[in-house]
Amino acid sequence: MSDNLPACPSCSSEYTYEMNGLMVCPECAHEWMPSEGGAGQAADSGERVIRDSVGNVLSDGDTVTVVKALKVKGSVSGIKAGTKVRNIRLVDGVDGHDIDCRIEGFGAMQLKSSVVKKA
Repeated sequence: MSDNLPACPSCSSEYTYEMNGLMVCPECAHEWMPSEGGAGQAADSGERVIRDSVGNVLSDGDTVTVVKALKVKGSVSGIKAGTKVRNIRLVDGVDGHDIDCRIEGFGAMQLKSSVVKKA
C-alpha cells in the first residue's frame, strides 16, 4: 500500500497515508497536500500557507470570525465566539499566533489561525 504513496518530506518516513485529501505521516504528524510535492517546495518558494480552523486558506485583508470564546489577560470579559475581525494581517508570530488584527473594544492583538474561520 505504501509503495505508491510518497515518503514524508519532514522525516522521510515510508508509512504515510491519505486522509481527507491530505497526506499524513503517523510518525511525526506532518500533513501536506499531495499536489504540493511536500513541504520543502512551499518553503523554497517563500510562500507560507496559513489555514483557518476548517482548512480555508487565509490571506492579508480577509475578514474572519472567532469560533470559540477567548480569555484575554487584563480584561473582565473575553472575546465572544462569533466576533467578526476585519482586515487581518498574517505575520510570523510567537507561539502560533499568526494573525495580527484589531478587535473593537480590545484593540490590537494577535490570534491563532486555529481559532478563526474565514467569513
